[in-house]
Amino acid sequence: MSEVIIHDDESFERALKRFKKKCEKAGILSDLRKHRHYEKPSEKRKRKQNAAQRKSRRSYPRTPRV
Repeated sequence: MSEVIIHDDESFERALKRFKKKCEKAGILSDLRKHRHYEKPSEKRKRKQNAAQRKSRRSYPRTPRV
């Protein structure tokens, strides 16, 4: 649970911005989107496998051809 304490000299907009940033760091919105619909275990495995393949492709820098 994210919480923000508003100081006396702080505007509401500034506090709201800090709250949104805290929620984003905690991953609350992404978790909400992920649980919006039921995902079958086979779909979850497939999504994780595709993510791992994308990550492995990105992690190795290209070697220059000589």
